[in-house]
Amino acid sequence: MKKSLIVSTLLLTSTLTFALDLGGITKSVVDTVSKDSGIAQQVTNATSSKTSNLDNATVSSGLKEALKTGVTYATTELGSTNGYLNNKAVKIPLPNNLSSAESIIRKAGGDKMADDLINSMNSAASKAAPKTAEIFISAIDKMSLTDAQKILSGGNNAATEYFKANTTESLKKSIAPIIQETMKENQVAGYYDSVNNIYKSSAKGLVDNSGVMGMAKSFGVDSYIPGNSNESLDEFVTNKAIEGLFTMIAQKEASIRTNPVEQTSSILKQVFGK
Repeated sequence: MKKSLIVSTLLLTSTLTFALDLGGITKSVVDTVSKDSGIAQQVTNATSSKTSNLDNATVSSGLKEALKTGVTYATTELGSTNGYLNNKAVKIPLPNNLSSAESIIRKAGGDKMADDLINSMNSAASKAAPKTAEIFISAIDKMSLTDAQKILSGGNNAATEYFKANTTESLKKSIAPIIQETMKENQVAGYYDSVNNIYKSSAKGLVDNSGVMGMAKSFGVDSYIPGNSNESLDEFVTNKAIEGLFTMIAQKEASIRTNPVEQTSSILKQVFGK
């Protein structure tokens, strides 16, 4: 209880300090340029030309094998020690309402707290990942010819959208208990809820009503003011863990479509090979 109060006070103090010193903060802007649409179109064009002379059943079988290979790859890689933590593409960051103030938290002496929370979230996701394989495989086995055709013609995001529609709820039910149990092993998870609740009841009102947000906008640093979230920490980690699995499966499937080295079976060579 004392530890939670200390950490909560530290973060609230940091928030107030930030509000009083907007002019002294240097904003770091990171532009993420997405190339997904261009890559997706290239993959779609390549796949269309390779499969035009094959019957639908063969093409569907090839896609299913590619996706199953992607599932095995994703669950194995992410389920290994530090599988999420050491992978920049899927590493789970601090929740949005704290990530904006991460530099302030660290400057205020909260390095260990931030690192412990990040490590525990990613560790929980890695522990849960292997439990998801059967859910993905079941969804792939149930895939219709129409589903397969949509995925093949839809590019890199099509498989992800299929999995989102057909596996998300089952995945949440399967891995949420694992996430919850693993997060309980690290007291830092409790600190997050304490900080989030105190921000909701105290600091948020101060920021909203004192004109601080208006000042922040005038300096162009309003995105750095931490906020609260209605999403619990367990829900945040569960959703990020699932997003990471989708990402890795899609990456592997796209690689199989375009890279001959990844086409390791006769059906994959037949469907995706030159």
